[in-house]
Amino acid sequence: MSLTLVNFRIVGLDDAPDKIHVGDDGLIIETGAPNAREIDCKGAWLSPGWCDLHVHVWHGGTDISVRASQAGRPTGVTAMADAGSAGEASFHGLREYVIERQSETVRAFLNIGSIGLVACNRVPELADWRSIDIDKTLAVVEANRDVICGIKVRASGVIVGSWGITPAKIAKRVAEITNLPLMVHVGEPPPLIDEVFELLTPGDIVTHCFNGKAAGSIRDTEALFKMAQDMAARGILMDIGHGSASFNFETARASMADGLRPFSISTDLHLHSLEDPVRDLATTMSKLYGVGLPFEDCINAVCAGPRDVMGLSGRSGLAAGSRADFTVFEFSEASLPVIDSQGNAMTLERLFEPRMTVIGDDVQPAARRAA
Repeated sequence: MSLTLVNFRIVGLDDAPDKIHVGDDGLIIETGAPNAREIDCKGAWLSPGWCDLHVHVWHGGTDISVRASQAGRPTGVTAMADAGSAGEASFHGLREYVIERQSETVRAFLNIGSIGLVACNRVPELADWRSIDIDKTLAVVEANRDVICGIKVRASGVIVGSWGITPAKIAKRVAEITNLPLMVHVGEPPPLIDEVFELLTPGDIVTHCFNGKAAGSIRDTEALFKMAQDMAARGILMDIGHGSASFNFETARASMADGLRPFSISTDLHLHSLEDPVRDLATTMSKLYGVGLPFEDCINAVCAGPRDVMGLSGRSGLAAGSRADFTVFEFSEASLPVIDSQGNAMTLERLFEPRMTVIGDDVQPAARRAA
């Protein structure tokens, strides 16, 4: 059924009309349709649909994944990328049972490890050379280019053990062969974070960029931070990837004060981070605002930036013929105690509060996950 959205404030979009018209086919139209249903946004903000570039939603296919609905529209998110839950051996299941069944747009980074995160960390997906099948990985990419947006590698000691930097090198080569970006998880060594950084080229993504792990953080030395700044200036993308172990308030605050802002805000939402410390994307956005990221930068980091990686409309989302894809939200005063991944506490004084999502001609209510 056709819609007309009224009474909103625009952010993150190139145009700022008084009304937004959506046709029966879910596409933006220039003039209102007869008998269109009017949706009153009650003076709230309206942005492109929020996009979470790092979630784990292969529910039932791994032991840590949440349902896509837990990461999606009920909390204001209209698009998401599963960050390596599936490798080549199980990607067909992620596609059939998750990607193709959601009203949200779901894309995926394919794990370079064949088994993906089936038994996350208990059975590391990159134990030794038998963990990677390059030929089958390439075949899965070619068969699923419409939904695979990159290659994922977890380059930290708990995953790779004594294999060190080699899995990341293989993942980068596969990304080059397939002309896809590499998303690399950084954390405790081996390998060292600078070894990983030396592999990356523009368009690649560093997730967990503001982690506070000793010998795995961009704040470990001045030289490492300068390296991270130079990478960001060259077009290597810094992604938050909060998770249960990978976001530190002080790392974020100091890095942004020194001029390094994240390209994307993402949750790394999974069963171990769903309640605390992450909760949802809106709370994660609010944390970034709380440690110094300006309001419009927070919006760009969940809209234009990550949506571009996924091949979706961003700032141009009001162009006639585009599929309607919006998040309506308030930005409210608050007093909410939160923690980072190391248990450090702060109180948020402003909160992003999702109120509804619009995908095509479908409107659904949304809210932050209650503490």
